[in-house]
Formats: sequence, C-alpha cells, structure tokens
Amino acid sequence: MIELSDLLTGNPYPGRGVLCARTLTGETVGGYFLTGRSAASRDRALRLEGDELLVGPTETVGHDPLRHYAAATTTPDWLVLGNGEQVGQVAARLRDGAASTEALGGLEYEPDPPIRTSRITALLSRDGRTAVLGAARPSAGSRLTTNVMTLTVQDLQPGEGVLLTTYRSDGAEVLVAAPFDEVSITAQDGAHLLDQMWSALNPGYRVAAVVIDPAKGPASMLKVSA
Repeated sequence: MIELSDLLTGNPYPGRGVLCARTLTGETVGGYFLTGRSAASRDRALRLEGDELLVGPTETVGHDPLRHYAAATTTPDWLVLGNGEQVGQVAARLRDGAASTEALGGLEYEPDPPIRTSRITALLSRDGRTAVLGAARPSAGSRLTTNVMTLTVQDLQPGEGVLLTTYRSDGAEVLVAAPFDEVSITAQDGAHLLDQMWSALNPGYRVAAVVIDPAKGPASMLKVSA
C-alpha cells in the first residue's frame, strides 16, 4: 500500500477527502480535508455548532449548498463524514433505522458541470471497528448517470487506512478520482496523522483538515486551517 502522505503529495489537487484510519498506537480516527482552486472555494472555514462540524464562509455571505454544508455529524452508532449536504441526509436515514449501505444508496454527484464533483461519505462506527464508505461518482466517460459505490471495511489494523477523494488533478485538469485508496498510516496518533495529512496537501490549494475520534464525535476534533 502507498503511504498516505505520498499519495496526497502525488495528487496536488484532490478536492475533498474522507479518511478512515488506525494509527500505529491502535487509535481509530476519521479524517476530513478540503482544498480549493477558486477564491470562493478557499474562502471557507470549519466551525463546530452543537454536534456538527460545519463548512462555511469566513465572512457572512449567502449560503451556497455546494460549498457550505455539515462535514461531520453523529448518530448513536456512527460518525458520518462527507463533502456535502448528503451528510445530513445519510445521518437522518441512519437515525430512522436504515442499514449503513442503504443509507449511502441513491445519492447523486454534485450538479456542477463540467466537473461533476463526486459525493463522498464515510461512516465510522462509534466503537471504531467498522468503516462503510460510499461514493456517488460521475462516469469517466460521457455517460451522465451516477456510479454509486459502497465499501465495507472491518477491523482496520494499526497502520492501515482507506481514503476517498473527489478528484485526481494537478490543479489544471480535473479527473474523477479512483474508487478508493487503501493507504498505509505511519502516524503514532491522531495529532500526528493530522500533521502528516496537512503537510502533504499542496499549500496552494489546502483550506482545512480535521481528525475526529468516532467515540467522542466532532467535539473531539483536531483542526488545522490555512
């Protein structure tokens, strides 16, 4: 497996990413980062409101559903991470009794042609034992219907992680990302993982990143921002 830092360094503009990982000391955490090319995309900040981690503007401006959303929330059983308004939708389905894979089904990629940004979501069980990741991605070809993928990962071992990103890009040409990446984790703990993730993101595009303990929810977040 490729090391997380190497993967991110080799993908200068990954868009947004969700990570489920287990550090070398056995700590299971969820990670989230966002990057941006435009001034509007970089003009964002993360803030905690109740038990939700919100992505919003640094200044008080109108709500843009493609750039402003809840990036993390919890249900009794799951930490939910994602890159759009589907986070609230998935969490509501889980609270209503839907199975994890059912909650991640029926989503669509973002209505932002020509890029057609993927919706990526990660569910990490509050006990840290199970991760279920979902992506609603556009086809790499001309087909406009959505490819919907779910991946269940059980019992991550220390030094293992699974990452979803929205793009593969050098900052100029934007392509659909791989379905998922299994990565090796060399961080000893969540704070070290956050530092590695942030350091590997291209300084010209990075906006913010967090690491969250699934048992404690977004209030436990470790955060860094540009």
